[in-house]
Amino acid sequence: MKKLKILSWNVNGLRAVHKKGFLDWILNVNPDILCIQETKAHEEQLPDELKNVNGYQSYFCSGERKGYSGVAIYTKEKPLSIKKGFGDKKFDSEGRILIAEYPGFYLFNIYYPNGKASAERLQYKMEFYDAFLEYVNKLKKKGKKIIICGDVNTAHKEIDIARPKENSTVSGFLPEERAWLDKFLNNGFIDTFRIFNQEPNNYTWWDMVTRARERNVGWRIDYFFVSENAKKDVLDAFIMADVMGSDHCPIGIEISN
Repeated sequence: MKKLKILSWNVNGLRAVHKKGFLDWILNVNPDILCIQETKAHEEQLPDELKNVNGYQSYFCSGERKGYSGVAIYTKEKPLSIKKGFGDKKFDSEGRILIAEYPGFYLFNIYYPNGKASAERLQYKMEFYDAFLEYVNKLKKKGKKIIICGDVNTAHKEIDIARPKENSTVSGFLPEERAWLDKFLNNGFIDTFRIFNQEPNNYTWWDMVTRARERNVGWRIDYFFVSENAKKDVLDAFIMADVMGSDHCPIGIEISN
């Protein structure tokens, strides 16, 4: 039985974080799999050293629009298969989804939409959530173990946000967004961080404009979820709040596989 360390990080621009020591960080932390969100780059725009990291296979999914969205996976073990998207152009065109199949599990790396810009984007976000849930439920019915990570763009409970009352009418903490997370977990998925840590003041995103990170006025909107049949494999789940370089910090899990 081997132990795997899987990390997830919204880097807020892969080329930007590259200039802040990203590659040194990977080699130092040495994850077995690293999932990246918001790469903001097409693969051909990236320098070779970001595409060919020593010891890793890399996979990229970018949207039609340049400089926007995008996800990537760096993995020591080559997946059995890689899929870009759910199979619906409406959601796949923004480059938000990478699904890697490994011998023991399926790994979803997703940059979920942000609903703050407009009512239309909030509706898109909720439709994306539903399309995602339908997709993972089909896999789950086949008895597959599923790991899901990424920037979900919603804080689930009051414990997951520094100022719940002030943000109760803001996308990312709206009743309907939080209710969808309730529904998702009720469909047989587990928020891994809360298996190990029930404490408040654990956040993964801070507003850069107000320098909120210095005061730890944040939101926990980045998650690792697992299907119930994989819960016993989860050895640890953690937030790497001391890692700088983005408005998000990395998160991770350790699993036995």
